[in-house]
Parts: sequence; structure tokens; C-alpha cells
Amino acid sequence: MAFNFGGAKTTASVAPLFGGFGTTTTSAPSTGFTFGGFGQTTTSAPTFGFGTATTSAPAFGAGLGATAPTTTTTSLFGGGAFGTQQPALGGLGATTFGGFGAQQQQKPGIFAQPTSTQNNVLLNTATALSMPTVFNDERDAVLARWNQLQAFWGTGKGYFNGTAPPVEFTSENHFCRFKAVGYSCIPSARDEDGLVALDFNKKDQDVRNAQQQLVETLHKILGSKPTHSVNVESVRPLPGDKSEVIIYIIERNPNGTSRRIAASELFNFLNQNHVKTQLTQLGVVNMVAKTTLTAAQIKQLTDTPPAGIDPLIWEQAKKDNPDPQRLIPVPMIGFGELHRRLKLQEYQTKQHQGRLDAIAGNITGIQGNMSTMQSKIQQYRRKLQELSHRSLEVLIRQEAYRKSGYAIQADEEQLRVQLEAIQVELNAPMQFKGRLNELMSQIRMQQMPSGRAEERYSMEATMQEELRQHLKQQQEGLTHLIGIIKDDMEDLKVIEQGLAEVTQHHRR
Repeated sequence: MAFNFGGAKTTASVAPLFGGFGTTTTSAPSTGFTFGGFGQTTTSAPTFGFGTATTSAPAFGAGLGATAPTTTTTSLFGGGAFGTQQPALGGLGATTFGGFGAQQQQKPGIFAQPTSTQNNVLLNTATALSMPTVFNDERDAVLARWNQLQAFWGTGKGYFNGTAPPVEFTSENHFCRFKAVGYSCIPSARDEDGLVALDFNKKDQDVRNAQQQLVETLHKILGSKPTHSVNVESVRPLPGDKSEVIIYIIERNPNGTSRRIAASELFNFLNQNHVKTQLTQLGVVNMVAKTTLTAAQIKQLTDTPPAGIDPLIWEQAKKDNPDPQRLIPVPMIGFGELHRRLKLQEYQTKQHQGRLDAIAGNITGIQGNMSTMQSKIQQYRRKLQELSHRSLEVLIRQEAYRKSGYAIQADEEQLRVQLEAIQVELNAPMQFKGRLNELMSQIRMQQMPSGRAEERYSMEATMQEELRQHLKQQQEGLTHLIGIIKDDMEDLKVIEQGLAEVTQHHRR
């Protein structure tokens, strides 16, 4: 299957994941995609078995595998609003794949202990799927199978005790069968490029119309620093009457140099609660930093299967990757994610079709211009031929005047013989003149009305029109050919007269 994720083409290899009861899987950090509002943090699904550790969602901007160290630095923006702790370069909290927000989960350490709440959830889930005690009779076995069906489907509630609340089954649980692995493009933008994407709940045309006002508002949100300028890289539409605006900030130093603010720093500032509230009022529903991944980060993401994904399926997905240098495998869990990516693919297909239609229109226009140019070329060729004949006449007269009073030379005698041969060839009965007369007689016979009362053959009107056009073109061609021959004959007569005058003058 082929999907488009955030404007870039991705392919997905759909394979259902079957997890039996009691199967032990290793929890791993998520692939870094958020599907809700910006700043949303996803949590990994609990692992199978009892007493196993589960991954917990860290604060925004945590790195892969462990908490990224933070250092207290003075922000490039200045002011109290920007005096926040920035993650080290190893963090992947602002990294995206194909245009969606990326927030990573921490992988617990080897000796990390699960919390009591997580243990209770695991115990309640296992009880609901294997040994519910609601009725304390044979109906509990039927209820267990019903809970298993709901867990496989990824929705519903699992009742396991008459006094305890039920367990919520979601598509993130390990027993859900509706899972697949797809591929998403690895972003190519660097952190130094400073690109941050803002998804607006408005149409792209509305955003373009208010682009200047948007730039001014963002500049105020950033503190109205005179050394900072907000620039819009691009505006493109998104499905659902939404749009994506990619911005970057240029900082101008007093010495005249300038540079772009790093994407991670700009993202961390915009992701603060008080700034996020102002962006929400502007219609921002998601925020993404356009930064690429390092080789170590990609290896960390691909080496460990995500939570709820079978390791064998994950390894097969890595082997089936059509382009490991540009694509990275990502999990697709539930029909909602599949439907979302299908909508993105349909939207991208419409974009491609629109572009193809525009290209087809351009090709049609080019073909029309080409036909016009060909007509002009033919016209210029005829004009060139006419000018060539006129130039030949001028040269003949000039040569006649120049040779006046001189005897005929050998080359001139040879030229006269050749011209006489051409004249004889033109007047020969079986040559050009005879063939022209034959064609003219055939055309006249075809144009003469038939004396028969009944027609022997019937012909469609379209065929008759085509023949009429064909004969008309032949007639025009013959007329043009006759005109050329007449012109040549006149030129020959002029040459003969010139030669005769030269001869008479020489004899005198």
C-alpha cells in the first residue's frame, strides 16, 4: 500500500499483528509521531505478563532511550520569557517525520520499577481476558471470550469483577489485531535552518490573505525584538480545510551579520504554555520543528520495536524498507490512523492530479505555439524563395551588363547547354508537363457530373467531405506548382533574352 505522510510519499506494508496471551514483548519508545494537538504526549501501551515494567511519557523534548540533559542557557531571543531550560542537542523532542509533531518517550532503565497503578492495570487486564469473576459460574467463561474479542478489536470495556470498574480497551493495547507497519520520509531539514511548521485550522487562501498580519502577530509573540524578523518559508494546504505555514526567524547582530535561530530553540519557546495559548487563539492546532535525525537516533528508533509491535513483524518491515536512506518504518495502530493516512494519500493524489492537469494545459499551449511557429516558418520559407528568385534576377541582369561587349566564355556556354537541357526536360511529353496535364484531365473527369441515373457506390457524408478536402488540397498544390513553373519559364525567357542581347551586341 502507498500512503502520503505530511506531503511526502510513503509506502506501508500492512500486516496484522497477532499476539497470544502470555506473550512477552519489549516496550520501546514511540516513533515520534503525535496525532492530536501540538504538544500532545503519547504513552506506550502496557506490556504483556505480570509485574513487567512499562514505559512512561517524559517531559516534552526528551531524548531517545534516556532523559536528555538540560542546561540553563540565556536564550538568543533575550528577555524573561525566553529564559527557559533548553534540551541538549541529543534531544529528539522537536523532530518530525513528514510534517507531524514528534514527542519521544523515555525507555525505562534496567532496574526501573513499575508503579502500583501500572501493575493494577496489567493485573486487571489479564483477569478480564482470562479469569473474570463477575457471575462466578459458567457465564464468566463467555464473558472472558467477549473481553478477548473486544481486546482484539481494540475498543470496548472489559468487566472482570462485580465491584471493580471495567478495563478500557483501546487500539494501543498489545492484543489489538488491527496494526500495521508503514514507512515515512526522514526529514532533510537541519536544525540550523530554523524551520518550524504551524498547522492552522484555516484554509491556505485565508492564511495568505492575512499573512502580513500573521507575521506581525508572531513578531509580537516573540517579544517585538528589533533584531528579530519573522519570515514565512511556504504556505501549503492540508486536508480538512487546514493549512501549514513554515516559518523561520532571522537574528541580526550589531556587527551586521545575521543568522537563523535554531529550529529546536524556536520550537521550545513556542511550546511554552503561555505562548501556546496565544498561538491557539490564532488558530494553531499543531506545531512541528522541521529537523532531521542523526544516524544514531535512526538506529535507536529502528533497533527497538515500538510498544505493541511484534519484533518479527518489525524486523520484516525493516527488511522490506524500499529506501532505508530516505524512509523509516513507523507503526499504524487502529483504523483511525489508517483512515487518516488514506485521506492524506487521497489529498496528495488530488494535488498531483492538479499538477498534471496544469502540465497538460502548458503542453497544449506549447503545441499551439508550435503550430503557429511552423506556419510562420513555412511563410518565411516562401518569402525566402521569392527573395532568392528576385536576387537571381538581379544577379542575371548585373552579370549581363558586366559581360556586355565580351565574347561568350566556355563556362557560359556550358551554362547555356544546361539550361537548354532543363527546358527540354520540362517540355517533354512524359515528364513534368505531361504528368501535370494528365492530373488536370483526371481532376476534370472526377468533377464532371455522372450521366447515370443511379449511383453505383454510396459514400458517407464524412468520407465525402474528407475526399473533397483532399482533392482541394491537391488542386491547390497543383496550382502552386504550375505557378512555380510559369515563374521559372519567365525567368528562362529573361535569361534567353539576355543571352540573345549579349550575342547580338558581340556580333556588332
